Amino acid sequence: MKRILLLCSAIAALAAPVPMLAAAAQAKMTPNIVALAASDKQLSTLVSLVKQAGLVKALSGKTKLTVFAPTNAAFAAVPKKTLNKLAHDRALLTKVLEYHVVAGVLNASQVEMTKSAKTLEGQRVYFSVKGGHAFVDRARIVAVNIMASNGIVHVINRVLIPS
Repeated sequence: MKRILLLCSAIAALAAPVPMLAAAAQAKMTPNIVALAASDKQLSTLVSLVKQAGLVKALSGKTKLTVFAPTNAAFAAVPKKTLNKLAHDRALLTKVLEYHVVAGVLNASQVEMTKSAKTLEGQRVYFSVKGGHAFVDRARIVAVNIMASNGIVHVINRVLIPS
């Protein structure tokens, strides 16, 4: 009987996940920011523009980032003239997309407690809370804390345009 209990204990110990290995496996299963966005139909315009601007590698790397991701509806609300201009000017498109990205990971609580953050584009975005809703510049944050292997995504309802 003791042998059976000892054998069962040994098997259970071997079957239990090693915490560091389990964390590593979980990290490999969590998609990076671009893959995460690509898996969400409401972010397909953003993914297409990221590809067009040549930013896939930058947003898929190991650098931790916070992305404020506009929905397809947000892009549809941008005047066609502006979208046309972005489609034909890669440098301007890159500037606009980088204005949606902050270095480091800012979760929703940190966004609410922070006044502003410098974007990869170089200018600052400003955070506020009004009527129980969090905003980045004039865009309302509609989904928060979507974790990626290389950062965090917050979905917004407007496209941010740098000055």
